[in-house]
Amino acid sequence: MPSPIIVVDSVSKSFGDINALDDVSFEVAPGTVYGLLGPNGAGKTTAVRVLTTLLKPDAGKATIAGFDVATQASALRAEIGLAGQYAAVDEILTGRENLEMVGRLYRLSKEAARTRAEELLDQFDLTHAADRLVRTYSGGMRRRLDLAASLVGSPQVLFLDEPTTGLDPRSRVGLWEFIERLVDGGSTLLLTTQYLEEADRLADRIGVIDHGAVIAEGTSSELKSQIGNDVLELEIADPAQLDAAAQLMRDLCSNLPTVDQTTTTVRVPVDSSASAVTEAVRRLDANGIALADLTIHRPTLDDVFLTLTGRAAEDEAAEPASSGTGRRNRT
Repeated sequence: MPSPIIVVDSVSKSFGDINALDDVSFEVAPGTVYGLLGPNGAGKTTAVRVLTTLLKPDAGKATIAGFDVATQASALRAEIGLAGQYAAVDEILTGRENLEMVGRLYRLSKEAARTRAEELLDQFDLTHAADRLVRTYSGGMRRRLDLAASLVGSPQVLFLDEPTTGLDPRSRVGLWEFIERLVDGGSTLLLTTQYLEEADRLADRIGVIDHGAVIAEGTSSELKSQIGNDVLELEIADPAQLDAAAQLMRDLCSNLPTVDQTTTTVRVPVDSSASAVTEAVRRLDANGIALADLTIHRPTLDDVFLTLTGRAAEDEAAEPASSGTGRRNRT
């Protein structure tokens, strides 16, 4: 097995009284996608800023391609690329001009920068719009151009911080396809996301992060297997009876039941759905709790996250402000 290309060892970072990262550790194998999955404010962006040399950790150590992020930042920046949450391209330049400018910032010659721009415009299906001003691009086109710009320097490791934020479903799927092509070509990616479907589709391994700490790690299948064989969803007719319904299900679960106030649903991870359904309905009926609906499904990453944290991955929260800009690293 090859040595990991990213090693994060007990990294912590605070902003005043807020622990944005709390003793975070994980490793990433070369040629794979590692997904940091968590809600806004969980610490994902802070982790990316530390790993891309935009912030120094308060404690712990991290290396990428053998370079220490704190003591060898200048050398490391030539080996990594970063596409932040929002496209960092210049709207008053054309797509071609943006890529050539980045190439020059990487100290490529004019000819080499032009050649590299042509390659990336073709790779990301932007040749037809190469000489249009970026302000005329759609959101999906801007994200593709931003991703292309992060690859101008042919980085060993690419960091994608919530790359599909703000995209419509069609553009999101299109960007996923481009990311999959990069991985097929041997790239190593660290991806942060709050979209469970995105992590499920793209990541070889997933770290679930909440309140600055990695609370679970594994492949998508491994994480789902922690939940149980099936998930029983009980939609309760009277929202006032949700907690009582959850208490009745506690000893039926392979993990603790979770309550979704928005949908008035109790999620019950079970090992044997056939017997659990009968028993769940019997208990609710005996206690005068009416069901509006009942469904059974295989565990998803959504179930994993709800079980681990008690909330959905898309919950809104503000991550601590920092001095990092979130723009790609350039030498």
